[in-house]
Amino acid sequence: MTSRVGKPDTPADVQLRALLDAGASTGFVMVAGAGSGKTTSIVKALDHLRVTRGSLLRQRSQKIACITYTELAVAEIWGDVGNDPLFHVSTIHSFLWTALKPFQADIALWVDRRLDQKIEDTEQKIAAFTTRTQAKTRIQAAGDVERYREQKKSIKSVALFNYGVGSDYASGVLGHDDVIKLSTELIQKHHLIAKVVGQKFPYIFVDESQDTVPDVVAALKAISRALGPKFCLGFIGDPMQKIYTTGAGAIEPLPDWKVIEKPENFRCPITVLKVINNIRAGGDGLVQTGGKSKLVGDERVPVEGTARIFVVPKDNRKERLSAIRKWLADKNDDPLWLSDAPDADVKVLVIAHRMAASRLGFGRIYEAFHDKTSETTKDGFDEGTHWSVQPFLKLMMPLVLAHEADDQFQVMNLFRKYSPSLQRDYLRSNSLPKILKELDTKGKTLAETCGRTSTTLVYTALKHIADARMFRLDDRLVAAMAEYNDGGPPTDSGDVSAVQKLLHAPVSELWGYRTYVEEQSPFETHQGVKGAEFARVLTIIDDEEGRHNQFSYGKLFGITPPSDTDEANVREGKETTLDRTRRLLYVCCSRAGQDLAVAFFADDPTAAHKAIVDLNLFPAEDVHNHVEVVSHD
Repeated sequence: MTSRVGKPDTPADVQLRALLDAGASTGFVMVAGAGSGKTTSIVKALDHLRVTRGSLLRQRSQKIACITYTELAVAEIWGDVGNDPLFHVSTIHSFLWTALKPFQADIALWVDRRLDQKIEDTEQKIAAFTTRTQAKTRIQAAGDVERYREQKKSIKSVALFNYGVGSDYASGVLGHDDVIKLSTELIQKHHLIAKVVGQKFPYIFVDESQDTVPDVVAALKAISRALGPKFCLGFIGDPMQKIYTTGAGAIEPLPDWKVIEKPENFRCPITVLKVINNIRAGGDGLVQTGGKSKLVGDERVPVEGTARIFVVPKDNRKERLSAIRKWLADKNDDPLWLSDAPDADVKVLVIAHRMAASRLGFGRIYEAFHDKTSETTKDGFDEGTHWSVQPFLKLMMPLVLAHEADDQFQVMNLFRKYSPSLQRDYLRSNSLPKILKELDTKGKTLAETCGRTSTTLVYTALKHIADARMFRLDDRLVAAMAEYNDGGPPTDSGDVSAVQKLLHAPVSELWGYRTYVEEQSPFETHQGVKGAEFARVLTIIDDEEGRHNQFSYGKLFGITPPSDTDEANVREGKETTLDRTRRLLYVCCSRAGQDLAVAFFADDPTAAHKAIVDLNLFPAEDVHNHVEVVSHD
């Protein structure tokens, strides 16, 4: 265990430990604000269970599950618990697959039903086609139906289903979406499956619970109902940090569950803490306490920090931001505000990925994946998890980098992990030396032609990867490649067109995309920064560049009047644009460990300046207008 275990207890830690020792409650909800040491509380609780229950659990071959949102968080918690096999620390997809994988017969039946549903849905779509429906759309839909029917025949011979990057039912591969759908459905519909999962994992902690999808919450609660006091389910999160539309938000506790509040904030300096409490006051009203401190001699004293908001015109955005960073560097006597180097610990938070995309050279494919596409497609692209980009992020670019570093060990690791040619079934009937030689030759060609400035088309690179059997492609990607048109990208919009536009893009755009999604630039979106901490935070808020109606800082600041929909949602107790925007601003501002700056691009800076001063989110003296910044500059 790490030093987190030895940190002083907060009241929440004491309450949680008492609940675990009592053994009478079947669950809890912990509301832990930003910077509260949520991960520390989780690790301390895990360690307590290890000490008090570990021996018995090991005898019964049981495990304690800790589910979190990202692979980065998994690695952090897994390291904190010392890689102890008593614990199962993973993302929700990995956990659910681990829990459901033994039920192969039920999985096979689910896949069969899933294909029936796909056939029915596609046939209904075909029936709704009009004379104006394009021929290629008709052909593709008919092809989809035939493909699904062929897959129904093939799955009868699948001996074992596995979890993979993308769906390929005929090969027994289930994708991310499949794992969530099948596991939550089977757990909720089959009492026995719920009990078996709960008996294998009698303690399940869910980190970042506010962003967990409702179906997963319902499935885990079904396990709790099935086992009662023999099972303990804990949701740890912060409804104020719910930033994904698919998230459950506040978790409604079951009867006899305990609600634990963790209001401390150890991250933000005093000035920033006051600002985020002002923002939160309009939400759930939880008042965070404490604030960041430092040791001066033998005494621990609070860190004051700075928190400012700048109201600037919408012209010359790039120049305005540069002026603000220079102003901050001069005013704070801190030249690191001008640096984009990772060790400067400056993070520029943008309202939408679009702003970063244009600056990093992948604007066209960003637009393609956000032009009249589904939320699933948008989110998958923004997070780097969409099936169409997986061959590049997981294989092609790491392979290019490995060749550049002359790291043959990494090259072979990549092929061993992803190449269908090195899977057991294929090796039985093919020569291993011949396979390795072909992979080596094809891999070198890929590395030579698909570097950072490559004009090679994505389709060409993908075809090379597929022909060389370097990566198992999602069947949706295979279908898209079959529809590829040498004449150029489509002019219409939507999910299908987005992938076609990607296939027509140069590989160089994917390198800019990789730089962004792997957080190798100073830019990050408001949504993507949750859970992180930076010394210097510059948050850009600009309703115009956001180009969506989910958030509106104009409405939050009282500059833009609420819409009829907003007012109707208030009357009906539904979530409003103001709610979402307030949460997003709270998430952004609560990342700052030293200095916070917010840049608001306004149509009328003078009127906006007055409205923000009147709102009292920031002290009046820390609300600056563009005249001050320009004159200082």
